[in-house]
Amino acid sequence: MSEQGSKSKFQIFRAEDAPGLMESGHMKVEPYTDLQRQWVVKAKEAGLLEGDQLKVLLDIPGFNLTYAWLKKEYPLPLHSHDSDCLYYIIAGDVRIGTERLGAGDGFFVPAGVPYQYTPGEDGVEVLEFRTVSQFNMLNLSKGEGFWRKAVDSLNATQDDWAQAVPPSKKLTHLQK
Repeated sequence: MSEQGSKSKFQIFRAEDAPGLMESGHMKVEPYTDLQRQWVVKAKEAGLLEGDQLKVLLDIPGFNLTYAWLKKEYPLPLHSHDSDCLYYIIAGDVRIGTERLGAGDGFFVPAGVPYQYTPGEDGVEVLEFRTVSQFNMLNLSKGEGFWRKAVDSLNATQDDWAQAVPPSKKLTHLQK
């Protein structure tokens, strides 16, 4: 939805109608260094773009809600944004620092604070809450070591990723 709507206007949104985060133009990726650009190309060739699904569910003045599904071991680089973000885990789990967080847990990342997390064995689905529509992503993984490991991991996970379903769907199937 666009910023033309009012915060006080009742709105319904459907995930199936939500645009992709990159297609929506809400997130600007800061320019890469030459080394980052070289490795991002290799990561894409190894299947990076098959490892996530990002959809902007709602965008109204002062409130933005994005859904993200990252498949297992998705190599999310150390990065920061220029806006605060509150993350709520719907299903699956992540490792962030020394902590393991699962469904119902969350974390808050203030603007400008570097962070990264690693999705667990079933991947992770999160909701991202922001108070702005436009924000940037500054990739801080500058060393070749991270990128080499990421490309190796991508090559190893492609078969699993091809069969992957969001962890919330696994729960639904198990309950029936």
